[in-house]
Amino acid sequence: MRRGRAGDAAALAMPAAMTRARDSIPFAIPAALLVAFLALPVAVLVAHSLDRGPARLLADPAITLGLTVLLGTPLAYALARRRFRGAGVIETLVDLPIVLPPAVAGLALLLVFGRRGPVGAALDSIGIDLSFTTVAVILAQLFVAAPLFVRAARAGLGAVDSEVEDAARVDGAGEAAVLALVTLPLARAALAAGAVLAWARALGEFGATIMFAGNVEGVTQTLPLAVYGKFQVNLDESIAAGVLLVIAALAVLAAVRITHWRSALELRRVG
Repeated sequence: MRRGRAGDAAALAMPAAMTRARDSIPFAIPAALLVAFLALPVAVLVAHSLDRGPARLLADPAITLGLTVLLGTPLAYALARRRFRGAGVIETLVDLPIVLPPAVAGLALLLVFGRRGPVGAALDSIGIDLSFTTVAVILAQLFVAAPLFVRAARAGLGAVDSEVEDAARVDGAGEAAVLALVTLPLARAALAAGAVLAWARALGEFGATIMFAGNVEGVTQTLPLAVYGKFQVNLDESIAAGVLLVIAALAVLAAVRITHWRSALELRRVG
């Protein structure tokens, strides 16, 4: 009897499954086309690189990431935990580089830090020229990457349960200890995700860098600029540099997903 009922249930389920599969075809076709469009260029790029040898170019925006975390964490904490006049304006200014076209960002940096700019002219008077130097590369990367970290860190710090912090204060911890031992560890998933995104944005920056720092090989040439520059003279090296960016992008996506996964596990354990 049980087998008969199970067989009847399976028989009823099969037409339903076939109906769902048939109904999903109109959605599956355009979805498959988009996935193929997104994946095929990357796959061909990697295949060409495997045929033509290892890459030799690699950019390292570690300094930019260090400055982003060092300067961005206090700002994110202030925006997440302190209510003060003008906070909305500051948040808008921090978010603006995210939507600003990179070339416009580079032009703005050049107008400020170039020899004729308000900051650049003052520095030039003491013999310091920032434009078209390695420092210009770091400033360009910082301008476009820091907002991503600040946004993620602001959300993570704002989500920390204040009751946990209050409990630490009751136990005698000072504000610095609460921040270092409670707040930042609890927000580490958001901080890590923001840092990874900022590093990736700095690594892939092109428009602001070429406008403000130029494309001088060995001085200001970053990995994206190498892809563009080598494309005109050596396709193999351009492909190799491009594959490094693809690998970096995949590493960033994996790191962000792992961070969110660990954060979800920790929240389940706490819950």
